[in-house]
Amino acid sequence: MSSHAQIAQSADVSLNAAVGANTRVWHLAQIREGATVGRESIIGRGAYVGSGVRIGDRCKIQNFALVYEPATLEDGVFVGPGAVLTNDVHPRAINQDGSLKSASDWEATGVTIKRGAAIGARAVCVAPVTIGEWATVAAGAVVTRDVPAFALVAGVPARRIGWVGPAGRKLEQRDDRFVCPVTGDEFIENEGALARA
Repeated sequence: MSSHAQIAQSADVSLNAAVGANTRVWHLAQIREGATVGRESIIGRGAYVGSGVRIGDRCKIQNFALVYEPATLEDGVFVGPGAVLTNDVHPRAINQDGSLKSASDWEATGVTIKRGAAIGARAVCVAPVTIGEWATVAAGAVVTRDVPAFALVAGVPARRIGWVGPAGRKLEQRDDRFVCPVTGDEFIENEGALARA
């Protein structure tokens, strides 16, 4: 654990977790053994980071978000309040014979979130899914399949309703281009994928 991280006294951070410099871990947050959190990140109040989870630099995990192992979050990822990244494809508390399931009775499957992507409040990402670079998952959405880079998805199950740029704003279609209303950056759509023009 880095001595340069700011960790609230009430937070539960394993001695076997790595927390990067200038990262802030707030009240009642938990970071489990083997987890790594990069530099300049924020782990909000009551957030949970599971064993072996990898979180990059300058990420924000908001209050009460649950990031279950073995999730991987690249640099600059935002996970909104109360969002959940699941890890069990076939969840059950007990085996067929009625015995309580143990860690050896299932295989954890993680969610991957690429650089700059954002997950809205109370959204659920059902493993195994990958959220592409700069994509945005709307609040309350349930993601059950991969989300392409720059996609804006919403609903249950989540469907693409537009495109977003790195500024986080919905891109405006102008002829054959999609344009960011903030930066003026232009993108071209080709076969369900978006690329810079």
